Amino acid sequence: MNVTVDLRNNSGASGVPLRRQFRHWALTAMQHLAAPREHNRLSILIVDEAESARLNSSFRMKPGATNILSFPLPEDAPASSWMGDLAICAQVVAKEAAVQNKPVDAHWAHLTVHGVLHLNGYDHEEEGEAANMEALETNILKKLGYQDPYQPLP
Repeated sequence: MNVTVDLRNNSGASGVPLRRQFRHWALTAMQHLAAPREHNRLSILIVDEAESARLNSSFRMKPGATNILSFPLPEDAPASSWMGDLAICAQVVAKEAAVQNKPVDAHWAHLTVHGVLHLNGYDHEEEGEAANMEALETNILKKLGYQDPYQPLP
């Protein structure tokens, strides 16, 4: 299985993971899907808080910046290796990691896995879906060497 990541950092933030880190996290997530495709491609755009707020308002009708937004291909799109796009806000990632007392790289990994699952049809709008998605994320992150992202760290 192969995953190609197109990465662009428009946030102005330093300390953003490298393309190879995002690829590793995405590939590990894809390996845990029931029916993964052989070739997979996604784009990751690292944005600042202003751009995140604009995207969140435009596409989710919600105010303010958010940690990650996922843009999967429409269900009626022709078959392709393209999964979709992720927009991750570097400043929100850093703030959340600090508040949650977790390593920032663990939070980047979690959000990448979370986004890849969204691009592959997983959701957390309903309780059952949320429990399933959280369990899968926790398992994937454990394989990556990270703690359960839903358990607070001391």
